[in-house]
Amino acid sequence: MCGISGLAIPASSARAISEATVLRMRDILTHRGPDGAGIFLADGVGLGHRRLSIVDVAAGGQPMHSRDGRFHIVYNGEVYNHPALMQQLQAAGVEYATRCDTETVLHLYEREGPAALQQLRGMFAFAIWDSLRRELFLARDRFGVKPLYYATLDDGTLIFGSEIKSLLQSGLLRAEFARQMLPDLLANYAPSGDETLFAGVRRLPAGHWLRWRDGSVTLERYWDLAVPPAGDTHRGNPADLVREYRERLEEAVRLRLMADVPLGVFLSGGIDSAAITALMSGMVSEPVKSFSVAFAEPEANEFQYARMVSAHCRTDHHEVQAEPAEFFEALPHLVWHEDEPIAHPSSIALYFVSRLAAEHVKVVLTGEGSDETLAGYNRYRVTLANLSLGGWYERVTPAGLRHAVRGLVDRLPAHSTTRRRLLRTFVGLPATLESLYFDNFAVFSRAWQQRLFSPGLQAELGATDPYRAMRQAFDRWPSATLLDRLLYADTKTYLHELLMKQDQMSMAASIESRVPFLDHPLVEWSMRLPSSLKLRGYTTKAVLRDAMRELLPAPILARKKMGFPVPVGAWLRGPFRHLLDSYVLHERALARGLFRPEVVREIVARHDAGEPGHDQKLWMLLNLEIWQRIFFDGDLPADHGWEMTATVAAAGAA
Repeated sequence: MCGISGLAIPASSARAISEATVLRMRDILTHRGPDGAGIFLADGVGLGHRRLSIVDVAAGGQPMHSRDGRFHIVYNGEVYNHPALMQQLQAAGVEYATRCDTETVLHLYEREGPAALQQLRGMFAFAIWDSLRRELFLARDRFGVKPLYYATLDDGTLIFGSEIKSLLQSGLLRAEFARQMLPDLLANYAPSGDETLFAGVRRLPAGHWLRWRDGSVTLERYWDLAVPPAGDTHRGNPADLVREYRERLEEAVRLRLMADVPLGVFLSGGIDSAAITALMSGMVSEPVKSFSVAFAEPEANEFQYARMVSAHCRTDHHEVQAEPAEFFEALPHLVWHEDEPIAHPSSIALYFVSRLAAEHVKVVLTGEGSDETLAGYNRYRVTLANLSLGGWYERVTPAGLRHAVRGLVDRLPAHSTTRRRLLRTFVGLPATLESLYFDNFAVFSRAWQQRLFSPGLQAELGATDPYRAMRQAFDRWPSATLLDRLLYADTKTYLHELLMKQDQMSMAASIESRVPFLDHPLVEWSMRLPSSLKLRGYTTKAVLRDAMRELLPAPILARKKMGFPVPVGAWLRGPFRHLLDSYVLHERALARGLFRPEVVREIVARHDAGEPGHDQKLWMLLNLEIWQRIFFDGDLPADHGWEMTATVAAAGAA
C-alpha cells in the first residue's frame, strides 16, 4: 500500500509551493511506503508519494505521468480487475510502460475522466493533476477502504493526504480541536460523518470524487449501495442463493490474490476469517500463512479456534500473545498513527498481529465487512426484537403499570447483570429506534453526555445531534426493511471506523490489508438476499455459515460472534489503574473544561467498585486525553512511554 499527499494553490493566491513542504507532507507517511518515494512539483501544485511495492515491484514508481506529460497521478490502493482492464486498453491501442494498476487508472482517467471510476473494482484513493486544465481530481473507493483527507483554505488552496498528520505538516493548517464533534465521537466511537476531530479537515466520502480548479471545489457521489424495497429480493431456491453467494465470495477472494509479493491471512478463529482462510487455501499451491493474536486471559484468547481452522486448512500458522504492558506501551504510538483517539482496544491487538505478519508477508486478507453486510452483530437481532415486543408492550400495558415494572427493575442491585440488561430493553426504554438502537449501543448516551459535558461546552454545542450522520443514512432508503436500513446505516458510518482501524494499524507495520467481503459486486448482490439468509432467528450471517458448511469444522460454523475482546476494564481496575490517575483524572485533563470533574470521578469510582458498563467509557476518555496531549499540547508519543525510532520521533517533532 502507499501514502499520498499534496496541495494545489490557485493562481490568485500569493502562496508558493516549496519542495521542503511537499517532502514534509510525504515523509511523515514513510510507514505507509518504506520501499520508495517520489515527488512532482509544477506551477500551482505539489504531489508526494511513499510506496509499498506490491505489483510490478521494479517499475511502478510514483508519481506516474501520462506519455504526453499532461496527467500526473499519486495512487494508493489495488484495482483487482486491473489485468482485464489492461488487456482491454492494450487492445484499444494503449501502450503500457509498466504492469502496475496505477498506470491502468491513469490511462482510464485520461480517456474517460470521472466515468473511469465505474470500471474500477477494488480499494483506492488517488489524486490526478491535469496540467492543461490546472485541475486536481481526487477519488476514493466505494466503501472507503483506503483513507483520504482534505482541507480547503480561505484563499482556495487545497491540501490532501492519506493521513491527517500529512496535512498538518504543510504548515498551512493549524491543529485545532473540532469540539462540535465530541457528541458524535463519544456516542459512536468515532466521528461517523465526513468531518473529523480536526477543525477544517474532512474525509473525502466513500464513493465520491472531488474536483478542484483554481480554488473552486466540486464534490460528487459516483456510487452508492442501493437498498431494495421490502420484499424486492432475489427469487429462487435458498440453496441456489447460498451456492451463488459462495461462488461470488470465491471470486472476491481470488481477485485479491493479485500480488508480486507473499500474501497471508489474519485468522481469529471466527467465521469471517475462517471462511477467507478456507477459500484461499483452495486457490494456492503452498500453505497459506496465517496470523493470530491473543492475550493471556481466557476471555480474550481465541487461539484454540484459530488453531482448529489452521489444522483443518493446513496453513503455515503464526501466533503472538500480547502482554498488557506492551499493550499500554504501544497505545500513544498508535494514537499518533490513528490521528484520532483509538475507538476500540482491539486496534492495539491488530497492530501486534500486523507487526508479526510483516515479518513474513507484505499483504494480508482479512474478514472485515461481513458483519455490516450480512447482519453479524447481535445488536441487530436485539433491536428488531425490542422494537417489536416494545410496540406490543406499550399498546397493551397501561403507563402506570409500565412505570411500576421499571421501578422494580431499578431497585435491583446496581451490580446486577439482570438489572443492567433489562434496563437496555423495552422494559427500561421507550420503543423507539432512537432509544433502542442509537442511544442503547452508544458509548456515552445522550443522558450520559448531558451529565458529563461542562456547562460551557453544553452552551457551545447547543442542540448538536450525535446521531445526525447515522440518522441520515438510516432515512435514505425508507421503503426497505428495518434490518436492511440498519445494515446500510452501519456501512456508511460504523464501518468507516473499522476500515480506518484496519488500514492504519496494518500500515503502521507497513503491510497491506485486503477485504474480500467488501467486493462491491458481492455486496450489491448480497443486499438483495432475503432477510432470513442474513439473520435467521439467533443465527447471524446465515448465508455465510451455509456456504462454508463443507469447508469449515462444525464448531467454527456454530460459534457466536466474540468480536475481539480485550480485558481492558480489568486492567484499568487492576495493575494499570494508575493510568486513570495519569490521564483521565489528572488535573491537566480536568482543566480542559470539556467535562464536569465530579462526573468523571464518579465514572472512575463506579468502575473501581466493580460496576459493569464503564470499560468503554474509560477507554474513550483515556484515548481522548492522550490524543489531545500529542496533537495539541505538543507531547511526543515517546513522552508517554513509547521508545520510537528516530524517524518517527523526528516526524512527530516536526
